[in-house]
Amino acid sequence: MKKLKNTILWVACFFAVPTVFAQSNPELSDPEVASVAVVANQIDVSYAEIAKKKSKNVEVLKFAETMMNDHNAVIGQAVALAKKLGVTPKDNPVSQQLLADAVTTKKSLNSKSGKAFDIAYADNEVAYHKAVISAVEDLLIPQTDNAELKDLLTSVVPVLKTHLGHAEMVQKMLNGK
Repeated sequence: MKKLKNTILWVACFFAVPTVFAQSNPELSDPEVASVAVVANQIDVSYAEIAKKKSKNVEVLKFAETMMNDHNAVIGQAVALAKKLGVTPKDNPVSQQLLADAVTTKKSLNSKSGKAFDIAYADNEVAYHKAVISAVEDLLIPQTDNAELKDLLTSVVPVLKTHLGHAEMVQKMLNGK
């Protein structure tokens, strides 16, 4: 029960104030870490797919294409590593909450069109990448026991930070700043 309460608190902080959750991190095994990593990447691919269908903005479309390509590549690396190590990603409350929150976000994105969609997509990408970077650095890497999985997660952080910078650039462009 305590683990579930910590997970709920962590997830709330994951999306609200990423730097606050360090004291309430749930304990995750390597298969659970793998699941969270794959799910987080799959979610961002799904957001990019929505953008590719709804946006007419060239910069938003380029960004969405980058998100699809890069996050699919990370999923491929994670799946290949899991197979090599004989690890099956294990569903857990964190990955389940990520998926549940993604349903709400996708519904919100799908309800918008035109510039309102583009701004909502860019705003979401900025917030999502900030939260994911924080989670990878403060939760997933510290809780990973396997050196190869830890190396993969560590190698993804600079890519995520590049994505964040790109998302912030698109966000500023859409807001006329």
